[in-house]
Amino acid sequence: MNERRKKAVKQMAFGVILLVIAGVSYSFTPAQSTKVSTFSECAEAGNPIMESYPRQCKTKDGKMFKEDIGNELEKDDLIRISEPRPNSVVTSPFKISGMARGSWFSEGSFPVRIVDGNGEILARGVAETKSRGLTKEFFSFAGELSFSTPTTTTGMLFLDKDSPSGLPEYADTLWVPIRFSHPL
Repeated sequence: MNERRKKAVKQMAFGVILLVIAGVSYSFTPAQSTKVSTFSECAEAGNPIMESYPRQCKTKDGKMFKEDIGNELEKDDLIRISEPRPNSVVTSPFKISGMARGSWFSEGSFPVRIVDGNGEILARGVAETKSRGLTKEFFSFAGELSFSTPTTTTGMLFLDKDSPSGLPEYADTLWVPIRFSHPL
């Protein structure tokens, strides 16, 4: 073999070796992460979750995502839910409990409803208290909802202030995000 040909073969072999090394290196490089746009996606990607309320997740590139807990913190002075907690997995039937100020009730009850991720109403019911009266005190409430099998993995529980007048200025709602264990 002449010298030029030997040199070309060496260069070609060197190029092949570089390609193999680059390929091996690439195969051991973590896959490009999918675009993270929600708290759930951030958590599922294995990013660190801060122990705060609501919880927060931070991506490697520094983006922060806050867990959706509904409007629980905004309504804390009016109504507090004990069960289910935001983002809990619920199955039918499930119990609802907590405490609300007397003004949240009308004749000892208020309406509750559950909707799926598409906004379809799965069930309606009432939460009740054994106490009566329009006082500023907190009273315990409880209820139970049975619902048909949802077609989505997420939904929302709504606890509506009972407003017999129907006037919008007296309406109020606590909304709580929930998850379903066995969607269709």
